[in-house]
Amino acid sequence: MQAPGFWQHPPGLRAALLSPLAALYASATARRLRAGPRDTVGIPVICIGNLNAGGTGKTPTVIALAQHLIARGCTPHAVSRGYGGSLEGPVQVAQGAHDATQVGDEPLLLSAFLPTWVARDRAAGARLAATAGADVLLLDDGFQNPALAHDLSVIVVDAAYGFGNGKVIPAGPLREPVGTGLARADLLLSIGPDAAQEDFADRWGGLIDLPHLTARLEPLPTGLPLAGRPVLAFAGIGHPEKFFATLREMGADLLRAEPLSDHQPLTETLLMRLQREAKLLGAQLVTTEKDAVRIPPAFRQSVMTVPVRLRIHDTGPLETALSRILDRSPDI
Repeated sequence: MQAPGFWQHPPGLRAALLSPLAALYASATARRLRAGPRDTVGIPVICIGNLNAGGTGKTPTVIALAQHLIARGCTPHAVSRGYGGSLEGPVQVAQGAHDATQVGDEPLLLSAFLPTWVARDRAAGARLAATAGADVLLLDDGFQNPALAHDLSVIVVDAAYGFGNGKVIPAGPLREPVGTGLARADLLLSIGPDAAQEDFADRWGGLIDLPHLTARLEPLPTGLPLAGRPVLAFAGIGHPEKFFATLREMGADLLRAEPLSDHQPLTETLLMRLQREAKLLGAQLVTTEKDAVRIPPAFRQSVMTVPVRLRIHDTGPLETALSRILDRSPDI
């Protein structure tokens, strides 16, 4: 989804003209969330969602929480809608047996870290995960989906982009109003560098009446240093420029950056063009972990992947929330 530029600016004429449609969208979301009792599956369900349409950092958050839960002795499974995949599920993602066209790039990436299920019917996927041995469920997205009861809801937001112009689709980037969404959540997690976190707090702090965690994405060492290395980077994530900024911070000589749309298929034609251009520039092709799972096998050897992990600055509120739903004392 390519977001209109005006979504990131203070509300103007276009946002005002679209306000009646935005009100209808917000009303439809509210009606859907009021529909009937939600299913429960007998194990705690942690929803990692957002208020914004598009990427905010949910996938690295799911990975970080999975690793946190595993360190506490839990057996987490993830359930995802499988955006961009052809399978409706419920089906457990299997590395080597499924590809991104079947299950979506995010579930395929998640399956390298914890058992992951693709299910358009999230409640059905959750029941299968519980039957298969999960003792806690990580729901990748689904904050606005009424099918499944949540024991803990974490809203993820990109600190640099915040909640855009604060308006609901199509007048802005939001699935529901900020105040309405945060009132239903348990934790807010903003992701970004210190300067972005300060700007986010200045603009949106007045609406935040729940525990607020801050975090940043940090690249993992790969054994192939990028400092001074000429690279041609491509990324099909929510905000590709964040990946390009990370490469510059790592000291890479970024000769060219090709932003792609989120989840964009990496076709043979596209990759052959990028390969030819990289060869002409004498550059190394570089991409993200999420993009890498969409690369056809024939091209994987020529593309370097730069993995990142989420570092939460103060995990105290998270530990408290997890202890409440897992009925355990904090392990800190």
